[in-house]
Amino acid sequence: MALAGLKVIEFAGLAPGPYAGLVLADNGASVIRIDRPSATSNDVLCRGKRSIIIDSKNPSGKELLRKMISSADVLIDPFRPGVMERLGLGPELFLGGDTKKGLNEKLVYARIVGFPRTGPYKDMAGHDINYLALSGVLSMLPGSSSKPTFPLNLLADFAGGGVMCALGILLALIQRGTTGRGQVVDVDMVSGTRYLASFPLIHASLPDSLMLGGQRGTNPLDGGAPSYSIYSCKGGGWMSVGCLEPQFFKAFLGLFLDSLPPGFSPFGDQWKPNFQSQVNRSEWPKFYEYLEKGFLTNTREYWTNVFHGTDACVAPVLSPVEADELDAGAPAVHPRVSILPKSQKSKPALKSIGTLRPGLHTEEILRELGLNDIQRARLVADGALGEELRRPFGVIPQAKL
Repeated sequence: MALAGLKVIEFAGLAPGPYAGLVLADNGASVIRIDRPSATSNDVLCRGKRSIIIDSKNPSGKELLRKMISSADVLIDPFRPGVMERLGLGPELFLGGDTKKGLNEKLVYARIVGFPRTGPYKDMAGHDINYLALSGVLSMLPGSSSKPTFPLNLLADFAGGGVMCALGILLALIQRGTTGRGQVVDVDMVSGTRYLASFPLIHASLPDSLMLGGQRGTNPLDGGAPSYSIYSCKGGGWMSVGCLEPQFFKAFLGLFLDSLPPGFSPFGDQWKPNFQSQVNRSEWPKFYEYLEKGFLTNTREYWTNVFHGTDACVAPVLSPVEADELDAGAPAVHPRVSILPKSQKSKPALKSIGTLRPGLHTEEILRELGLNDIQRARLVADGALGEELRRPFGVIPQAKL
Protein backbone atom coordinates (compact mmCIF):
# COMPACT_ATOMS: atom_id res chain seq x y z
CA MET A 1 0.00 0.00 0.00
CA ALA A 2 1.12 3.55 -0.73
CA LEU A 3 1.84 4.55 2.89
CA ALA A 4 3.20 1.24 4.19
CA GLY A 5 5.98 1.83 6.69
CA LEU A 6 4.81 5.34 7.58
CA LYS A 7 4.62 5.87 11.37
CA VAL A 8 1.83 8.18 12.54
CA ILE A 9 1.08 9.45 16.03
CA GLU A 10 -2.51 10.65 16.39
CA PHE A 11 -3.57 12.37 19.60
CA ALA A 12 -7.17 11.37 20.30
CA GLY A 13 -9.68 13.97 19.24
CA LEU A 14 -13.03 14.42 17.57
CA ALA A 15 -14.02 14.12 13.90
CA PRO A 16 -11.36 15.85 11.73
CA GLY A 17 -8.21 14.53 13.42
CA PRO A 18 -9.41 10.91 13.56
CA TYR A 19 -10.60 11.15 9.96
CA ALA A 20 -7.19 12.37 8.75
CA GLY A 21 -5.64 9.45 10.64
CA LEU A 22 -8.16 7.06 9.09
CA VAL A 23 -7.21 8.15 5.57
CA LEU A 24 -3.56 7.43 6.36
CA ALA A 25 -4.30 4.09 8.08
CA ASP A 26 -6.54 2.94 5.23
CA ASN A 27 -3.63 3.46 2.87
CA GLY A 28 -1.13 1.43 4.86
CA ALA A 29 0.28 3.78 7.51
CA SER A 30 0.85 2.50 11.05
CA VAL A 31 -1.30 4.82 13.17
CA ILE A 32 -1.04 4.88 16.96
CA ARG A 33 -3.71 6.82 18.81
CA ILE A 34 -2.66 8.47 22.07
CA ASP A 35 -5.49 8.26 24.60
CA ARG A 36 -5.67 9.95 27.97
CA PRO A 37 -5.91 7.92 31.20
CA SER A 38 -9.49 7.00 32.15
CA ALA A 39 -10.58 7.96 28.63
CA THR A 40 -13.64 6.52 27.02
CA SER A 41 -14.08 6.60 23.29
CA ASN A 42 -16.98 6.74 20.86
CA ASP A 43 -14.64 7.31 17.93
CA VAL A 44 -15.68 5.00 15.09
CA LEU A 45 -12.97 6.33 12.75
CA CYS A 46 -10.44 3.88 14.16
CA ARG A 47 -10.12 1.21 11.46
CA GLY A 48 -6.55 -0.07 11.25
CA LYS A 49 -5.34 1.98 14.24
CA ARG A 50 -3.88 0.99 17.59
CA SER A 51 -4.24 2.72 20.95
CA ILE A 52 -1.93 3.43 23.86
CA ILE A 53 -2.80 5.28 27.06
CA ILE A 54 -0.27 7.89 28.17
CA ASP A 55 -0.59 10.65 30.74
CA SER A 56 0.98 13.59 28.89
CA LYS A 57 1.19 15.65 32.09
CA ASN A 58 3.21 12.99 33.89
CA PRO A 59 7.00 13.50 33.50
CA SER A 60 7.59 9.86 32.54
CA GLY A 61 4.62 9.95 30.22
CA LYS A 62 5.93 13.10 28.57
CA GLU A 63 9.33 11.49 28.10
CA LEU A 64 7.66 8.46 26.52
CA LEU A 65 5.74 10.72 24.11
CA ARG A 66 8.94 12.50 23.11
CA LYS A 67 10.54 9.15 22.38
CA MET A 68 7.60 8.02 20.26
CA ILE A 69 7.30 11.29 18.32
CA SER A 70 11.05 11.39 17.76
CA SER A 71 10.79 8.20 15.71
CA ALA A 72 7.52 9.04 13.91
CA ASP A 73 6.94 10.36 10.41
CA VAL A 74 3.71 12.22 11.14
CA LEU A 75 2.05 13.72 14.21
CA ILE A 76 -1.63 14.77 14.20
CA ASP A 77 -2.42 17.50 16.75
CA PRO A 78 -6.21 18.04 17.15
CA PHE A 79 -6.05 20.43 20.11
CA ARG A 80 -6.82 24.11 20.44
CA PRO A 81 -3.88 26.49 19.86
CA GLY A 82 -1.15 26.33 22.51
CA VAL A 83 -2.07 23.00 24.11
CA MET A 84 0.88 21.06 22.71
CA GLU A 85 3.27 23.89 23.54
CA ARG A 86 2.07 23.90 27.16
CA LEU A 87 2.72 20.17 27.27
CA GLY A 88 6.28 20.77 26.06
CA LEU A 89 5.56 18.94 22.79
CA GLY A 90 5.34 21.83 20.34
CA PRO A 91 6.73 21.62 16.80
CA GLU A 92 9.92 23.53 17.63
CA LEU A 93 11.09 20.70 19.92
CA PHE A 94 11.06 18.23 17.04
CA LEU A 95 11.64 20.34 13.92
CA GLY A 96 14.19 22.68 15.48
CA GLY A 97 15.03 26.07 14.00
CA ASP A 98 17.77 28.13 12.43
CA THR A 99 20.12 27.73 15.39
CA LYS A 100 18.70 24.74 17.25
CA LYS A 101 18.57 21.13 16.13
CA GLY A 102 15.27 19.32 16.62
CA LEU A 103 14.65 15.83 17.94
CA ASN A 104 13.06 14.72 14.66
CA GLU A 105 13.58 17.14 11.79
CA LYS A 106 11.86 14.80 9.32
CA LEU A 107 8.58 14.97 11.24
CA VAL A 108 5.43 16.23 9.50
CA TYR A 109 3.63 18.04 12.31
CA ALA A 110 -0.05 18.39 11.32
CA ARG A 111 -2.33 20.68 13.32
CA ILE A 112 -6.10 21.05 13.01
CA VAL A 113 -7.95 23.93 14.68
CA GLY A 114 -11.40 25.38 14.12
CA PHE A 115 -10.82 29.10 13.60
CA PRO A 116 -7.87 30.79 11.87
CA ARG A 117 -4.90 31.17 14.23
CA THR A 118 -4.97 34.93 13.74
CA GLY A 119 -7.97 37.21 13.87
CA PRO A 120 -10.89 37.94 16.21
CA TYR A 121 -12.04 34.32 16.59
CA LYS A 122 -8.69 32.61 17.23
CA ASP A 123 -9.27 31.91 20.94
CA MET A 124 -12.92 30.85 20.71
CA ALA A 125 -14.41 27.40 21.05
CA GLY A 126 -16.60 26.16 18.25
CA HIS A 127 -17.93 23.29 16.19
CA ASP A 128 -18.66 22.51 12.55
CA ILE A 129 -21.71 24.80 12.36
CA ASN A 130 -19.70 27.77 13.66
CA TYR A 131 -16.81 27.24 11.22
CA LEU A 132 -19.29 26.81 8.39
CA ALA A 133 -21.00 30.04 9.46
CA LEU A 134 -17.77 32.07 9.34
CA SER A 135 -16.69 30.59 6.01
CA GLY A 136 -19.51 32.33 4.14
CA VAL A 137 -20.79 28.99 2.87
CA LEU A 138 -23.61 28.43 5.37
CA SER A 139 -25.43 31.57 4.20
CA MET A 140 -25.57 30.08 0.68
CA LEU A 141 -26.94 26.64 1.57
CA PRO A 142 -30.57 25.67 0.96
CA GLY A 143 -33.16 25.95 3.68
CA SER A 144 -36.32 27.90 4.36
CA SER A 145 -36.94 31.43 3.13
CA SER A 146 -35.93 32.72 6.55
CA LYS A 147 -32.71 30.78 7.20
CA PRO A 148 -30.27 28.27 5.67
CA THR A 149 -29.78 24.73 6.87
CA PHE A 150 -26.61 22.68 7.30
CA PRO A 151 -25.47 19.25 6.00
CA LEU A 152 -24.73 17.41 9.27
CA ASN A 153 -21.10 18.15 10.23
CA LEU A 154 -19.62 17.13 6.88
CA LEU A 155 -18.36 20.33 5.29
CA ALA A 156 -16.18 21.87 7.99
CA ASP A 157 -15.22 18.92 10.19
CA PHE A 158 -14.50 16.32 7.56
CA ALA A 159 -14.02 18.06 4.21
CA GLY A 160 -12.49 21.36 5.33
CA GLY A 161 -10.70 19.76 8.29
CA GLY A 162 -9.93 16.05 7.99
CA VAL A 163 -9.52 15.78 4.22
CA MET A 164 -7.51 19.02 3.99
CA CYS A 165 -5.26 17.81 6.80
CA ALA A 166 -4.63 14.47 5.08
CA LEU A 167 -3.90 16.32 1.83
CA GLY A 168 -1.47 18.64 3.61
CA ILE A 169 0.31 15.69 5.19
CA LEU A 170 0.76 14.00 1.82
CA LEU A 171 2.07 17.22 0.25
CA ALA A 172 4.55 17.65 3.11
CA LEU A 173 5.71 14.04 2.72
CA ILE A 174 6.28 14.58 -1.00
CA GLN A 175 8.39 17.65 -0.30
CA ARG A 176 10.25 15.81 2.46
CA GLY A 177 11.33 13.34 -0.18
CA THR A 178 13.16 16.21 -1.87
CA THR A 179 14.39 18.29 1.06
CA GLY A 180 14.74 15.63 3.76
CA ARG A 181 12.95 17.91 6.21
CA GLY A 182 9.52 17.82 7.77
CA GLN A 183 7.12 20.73 7.98
CA VAL A 184 4.20 22.05 9.99
CA VAL A 185 0.86 21.45 8.27
CA ASP A 186 -1.51 24.11 9.56
CA VAL A 187 -5.21 23.51 8.92
CA ASP A 188 -8.14 25.55 10.21
CA MET A 189 -11.65 24.49 9.34
CA VAL A 190 -12.91 27.95 8.39
CA SER A 191 -10.18 28.42 5.77
CA GLY A 192 -10.37 24.76 4.70
CA THR A 193 -14.10 25.07 4.08
CA ARG A 194 -13.60 28.29 2.13
CA TYR A 195 -10.98 26.65 -0.10
CA LEU A 196 -13.22 23.64 -0.60
CA ALA A 197 -16.05 26.01 -1.56
CA SER A 198 -14.01 28.03 -4.07
CA PHE A 199 -16.54 27.37 -6.84
CA PRO A 200 -19.68 28.75 -5.12
CA LEU A 201 -17.81 31.53 -3.31
CA ILE A 202 -16.25 32.83 -6.52
CA HIS A 203 -19.59 32.63 -8.30
CA ALA A 204 -21.23 34.54 -5.46
CA SER A 205 -18.73 37.37 -5.93
CA LEU A 206 -19.49 37.74 -9.63
CA PRO A 207 -22.14 40.42 -10.30
CA ASP A 208 -24.06 38.49 -12.97
CA SER A 209 -23.43 34.86 -12.02
CA LEU A 210 -26.21 32.58 -13.24
CA MET A 211 -25.23 29.74 -10.91
CA LEU A 212 -25.11 31.17 -7.38
CA GLY A 213 -25.21 34.92 -7.71
CA GLY A 214 -28.76 35.58 -6.57
CA GLN A 215 -30.63 35.34 -3.29
CA ARG A 216 -30.44 31.97 -1.56
CA GLY A 217 -32.98 29.51 -2.92
CA THR A 218 -33.30 31.18 -6.33
CA ASN A 219 -30.29 29.64 -8.09
CA PRO A 220 -29.82 26.41 -10.07
CA LEU A 221 -27.65 24.69 -7.42
CA ASP A 222 -29.24 25.74 -4.12
CA GLY A 223 -32.75 24.33 -4.48
CA GLY A 224 -34.12 27.18 -6.56
CA ALA A 225 -34.34 25.23 -9.83
CA PRO A 226 -37.00 22.50 -10.17
CA SER A 227 -34.58 20.50 -12.33
CA TYR A 228 -32.08 20.24 -9.44
CA SER A 229 -34.00 19.24 -6.34
CA ILE A 230 -35.49 16.42 -4.23
CA TYR A 231 -39.06 15.16 -4.45
CA SER A 232 -41.22 13.02 -2.18
CA CYS A 233 -42.83 9.86 -3.49
CA LYS A 234 -46.07 8.06 -2.74
CA GLY A 235 -45.71 5.93 0.39
CA GLY A 236 -42.50 7.64 1.53
CA GLY A 237 -38.99 8.05 0.23
CA TRP A 238 -37.54 10.59 -2.18
CA MET A 239 -36.03 10.95 -5.63
CA SER A 240 -33.11 13.24 -6.47
CA VAL A 241 -33.29 15.15 -9.75
CA GLY A 242 -30.12 16.73 -11.14
CA CYS A 243 -30.66 17.31 -14.85
CA LEU A 244 -28.77 20.59 -15.32
CA GLU A 245 -27.65 20.23 -18.95
CA PRO A 246 -30.30 20.59 -21.70
CA GLN A 247 -29.79 17.07 -23.08
CA PHE A 248 -30.25 15.53 -19.64
CA PHE A 249 -33.28 17.71 -18.94
CA LYS A 250 -34.81 16.60 -22.23
CA ALA A 251 -34.32 12.94 -21.27
CA PHE A 252 -35.80 13.55 -17.82
CA LEU A 253 -38.85 15.48 -18.93
CA GLY A 254 -39.79 13.03 -21.65
CA LEU A 255 -39.63 10.04 -19.31
CA PHE A 256 -41.38 11.87 -16.47
CA LEU A 257 -44.33 13.05 -18.58
CA ASP A 258 -44.74 9.63 -20.19
CA SER A 259 -44.78 7.94 -16.77
CA LEU A 260 -47.51 10.06 -15.13
CA PRO A 261 -51.05 8.69 -14.76
CA PRO A 262 -53.29 9.30 -17.79
CA GLY A 263 -54.92 12.71 -17.65
CA PHE A 264 -52.61 13.97 -14.88
CA SER A 265 -53.07 17.74 -14.57
CA PRO A 266 -52.64 19.45 -11.20
CA PHE A 267 -53.71 22.81 -12.65
CA GLY A 268 -57.06 23.68 -14.04
CA ASP A 269 -55.58 25.32 -17.14
CA GLN A 270 -54.03 21.99 -18.26
CA TRP A 271 -50.51 23.53 -18.02
CA LYS A 272 -47.60 21.17 -18.25
CA PRO A 273 -43.83 21.84 -18.49
CA ASN A 274 -41.92 21.94 -21.75
CA PHE A 275 -38.26 22.10 -22.71
CA GLN A 276 -38.17 25.87 -22.02
CA SER A 277 -39.40 25.45 -18.45
CA GLN A 278 -35.86 24.68 -17.29
CA VAL A 279 -34.53 28.16 -18.18
CA ASN A 280 -37.72 30.20 -17.83
CA ARG A 281 -37.44 31.28 -14.20
CA SER A 282 -40.90 32.80 -14.22
CA GLU A 283 -42.26 29.26 -14.59
CA TRP A 284 -40.17 27.73 -11.82
CA PRO A 285 -42.80 27.97 -9.01
CA LYS A 286 -45.44 26.29 -11.16
CA PHE A 287 -42.96 23.77 -12.56
CA TYR A 288 -41.81 22.89 -9.05
CA GLU A 289 -45.38 22.24 -7.93
CA TYR A 290 -46.02 20.14 -11.02
CA LEU A 291 -43.02 17.91 -10.27
CA GLU A 292 -43.93 17.66 -6.57
CA LYS A 293 -47.45 16.47 -7.33
CA GLY A 294 -46.26 14.29 -10.18
CA PHE A 295 -43.73 12.33 -8.11
CA LEU A 296 -46.39 11.81 -5.42
CA THR A 297 -48.49 9.83 -7.88
CA ASN A 298 -46.27 6.79 -7.52
CA THR A 299 -43.69 5.08 -5.31
CA ARG A 300 -39.94 5.52 -5.13
CA GLU A 301 -39.50 2.02 -6.55
CA TYR A 302 -41.66 2.93 -9.53
CA TRP A 303 -39.70 6.10 -10.31
CA THR A 304 -36.40 4.30 -9.77
CA ASN A 305 -37.36 1.79 -12.45
CA VAL A 306 -38.48 4.58 -14.79
CA PHE A 307 -35.16 6.40 -14.70
CA HIS A 308 -32.68 3.58 -14.07
CA GLY A 309 -30.09 3.24 -16.84
CA THR A 310 -31.09 6.50 -18.55
CA ASP A 311 -29.44 9.90 -19.03
CA ALA A 312 -32.11 11.68 -16.99
CA CYS A 313 -29.80 12.27 -13.98
CA VAL A 314 -32.37 10.94 -11.49
CA ALA A 315 -31.61 8.57 -8.61
CA PRO A 316 -33.39 7.38 -5.45
CA VAL A 317 -32.36 8.82 -2.09
CA LEU A 318 -31.04 5.80 -0.21
CA SER A 319 -31.09 5.37 3.55
CA PRO A 320 -27.78 4.59 5.29
CA VAL A 321 -28.80 0.92 5.54
CA GLU A 322 -29.67 0.76 1.84
CA ALA A 323 -26.42 2.47 0.87
CA ASP A 324 -24.45 0.01 3.04
CA GLU A 325 -26.05 -2.88 1.20
CA LEU A 326 -25.17 -1.30 -2.14
CA ASP A 327 -21.58 -0.69 -1.00
CA ALA A 328 -21.13 -4.11 0.64
CA GLY A 329 -20.79 -2.83 4.18
CA ALA A 330 -18.85 0.05 5.72
CA PRO A 331 -17.65 2.88 3.44
CA ALA A 332 -14.74 1.47 1.44
CA VAL A 333 -11.32 3.05 1.05
CA HIS A 334 -11.43 5.63 -1.70
CA PRO A 335 -9.85 6.50 -4.06
CA ARG A 336 -8.57 3.06 -5.00
CA VAL A 337 -5.04 3.04 -6.36
CA SER A 338 -3.82 0.08 -8.39
CA ILE A 339 -1.64 -0.83 -11.34
CA LEU A 340 -4.21 -3.43 -12.38
CA PRO A 341 -6.87 -2.69 -14.98
CA LYS A 342 -10.18 -1.76 -13.41
CA SER A 343 -11.78 -5.03 -14.48
CA GLN A 344 -9.15 -7.00 -12.53
CA LYS A 345 -9.19 -4.86 -9.40
CA SER A 346 -11.45 -6.26 -6.73
CA LYS A 347 -12.93 -3.85 -4.23
CA PRO A 348 -11.75 -4.57 -0.68
CA ALA A 349 -14.54 -5.47 1.70
CA LEU A 350 -14.20 -3.42 4.88
CA LYS A 351 -16.45 -4.03 7.84
CA SER A 352 -17.14 -1.54 10.57
CA ILE A 353 -15.25 -2.44 13.71
CA GLY A 354 -17.00 -0.07 16.07
CA THR A 355 -14.89 1.83 18.54
CA LEU A 356 -11.30 1.24 19.61
CA ARG A 357 -10.88 0.68 23.34
CA PRO A 358 -8.37 3.20 24.72
CA GLY A 359 -5.10 1.53 25.66
CA LEU A 360 -5.87 -1.75 23.94
CA HIS A 361 -2.38 -1.99 22.42
CA THR A 362 -0.35 -0.31 25.18
CA GLU A 363 1.81 -3.33 26.02
CA GLU A 364 2.36 -4.20 22.36
CA ILE A 365 3.44 -0.67 21.45
CA LEU A 366 5.81 -0.37 24.42
CA ARG A 367 7.52 -3.61 23.40
CA GLU A 368 7.89 -2.32 19.83
CA LEU A 369 9.62 0.75 21.24
CA GLY A 370 12.21 -1.57 22.73
CA LEU A 371 11.28 -1.04 26.40
CA ASN A 372 12.27 -3.94 28.62
CA ASP A 373 10.26 -5.30 31.55
CA ILE A 374 11.87 -2.96 34.07
CA GLN A 375 11.26 0.11 31.92
CA ARG A 376 7.63 -0.82 31.37
CA ALA A 377 7.14 -1.47 35.07
CA ARG A 378 8.70 1.91 35.85
CA LEU A 379 6.16 3.65 33.58
CA VAL A 380 3.32 1.90 35.34
CA ALA A 381 4.71 2.71 38.78
CA ASP A 382 5.19 6.37 37.81
CA GLY A 383 1.57 6.64 36.67
CA ALA A 384 2.67 7.49 33.12
CA LEU A 385 0.13 5.00 31.74
CA GLY A 386 -2.68 6.12 34.04
CA GLU A 387 -3.39 5.71 37.72
CA GLU A 388 -5.68 2.74 37.11
CA LEU A 389 -2.68 0.64 36.04
CA ARG A 390 -0.57 1.69 38.98
CA ARG A 391 0.12 -1.02 41.54
CA PRO A 392 2.20 -1.08 44.72
CA PHE A 393 5.74 -1.93 43.68
CA GLY A 394 8.79 -2.82 45.65
CA VAL A 395 12.09 -1.14 44.88
CA ILE A 396 12.31 -0.86 41.10
CA PRO A 397 15.61 0.15 39.56
CA GLN A 398 15.52 3.48 37.74
CA ALA A 399 15.74 2.95 34.00
CA LYS A 400 15.83 5.46 31.23
CA LEU A 401 13.51 5.06 28.28
